[in-house]
Amino acid sequence: MTSKVYVALRVKAPPERAFAAFVGEIGAWWRPNGLFQTTPRAPGVLAFEPGEGGRLTETLASGKVFEIGRITAWGPPARLVFSWRQANFPPDLQTEVEVRFEPVGEETRVSVEHRGFDRVPAGSAARHGFPDQALLMRLAEWWRMLLTSYGERAA
Repeated sequence: MTSKVYVALRVKAPPERAFAAFVGEIGAWWRPNGLFQTTPRAPGVLAFEPGEGGRLTETLASGKVFEIGRITAWGPPARLVFSWRQANFPPDLQTEVEVRFEPVGEETRVSVEHRGFDRVPAGSAARHGFPDQALLMRLAEWWRMLLTSYGERAA
């Protein structure tokens, strides 16, 4: 099984702005998805703590904070890698998201590779009963929707 999805788009912004919008404004452009929930409750607001080792968190309206992942590579304005954990993942399981920001003329090509879903056990609730290809297709569709929202914000 290919355990990753890859999605890319161009935004009308230089890499510095594109990176800053992805990291610093994720709470404004992020759109929750019922299949890939990060908390067991109603969605909250996502935020990154900048720098390697910084957390990706979701803060609920109640003030409760869930850690979704940690930044494992911090290379502004070109690259960001972070771990990713969904609410319905088995204990100690996480996947990885790599985001690249490449200048293309006056724009930036932003690419997202989300990998590691082969580690999610076949019977896990995180798979929602989908076979591998269908699960990855749904994940890719969601990342396309997220990047569209992000691209509007970054421009």
